[in-house]
Amino acid sequence: MDIVLDELDKRILNALQADAVQTNHQLAQQVHASAPTCLRRVKRLTDAGVILRQVAIVAPDKVGAGLTAIVEVTLDNQAAERLLEFEALVANEAALLQCYRVSPGPDFVLVVQVADMAAYHALAHQLFAAQKNVRNVRTYFSIYRSKFDTRLAV
Repeated sequence: MDIVLDELDKRILNALQADAVQTNHQLAQQVHASAPTCLRRVKRLTDAGVILRQVAIVAPDKVGAGLTAIVEVTLDNQAAERLLEFEALVANEAALLQCYRVSPGPDFVLVVQVADMAAYHALAHQLFAAQKNVRNVRTYFSIYRSKFDTRLAV
């Protein structure tokens, strides 16, 4: 379903991206709309797939996941079935936060969040070394995160 976003939709999206926990009444006040209008708009945006879900953002270091790795993966065989097999392999791995199929260069770029190097080593063995179709893995370890945001400009 294609949806055209007007200024009120954009204000609602920006407000929810900053704080999705606020009540509908608070949201309505913030975006200068009535509470019923705001509720209808949020439901419409959700039903249309513009709002995918509402989540809590957890501080990795507070839950024992202080190591971030950005991983490039190149496969031996890039046939559609092989790409899908790799995506299925990593899809259920909790430590894998993001998976992008990219071009040119490697076939995939992954963002991984684990406790430490030992945890990364175990994950790398399971996801990469033990897979016959993985040709090359190149990993970058974050030493400092200067920016992290989940908001999209709307």
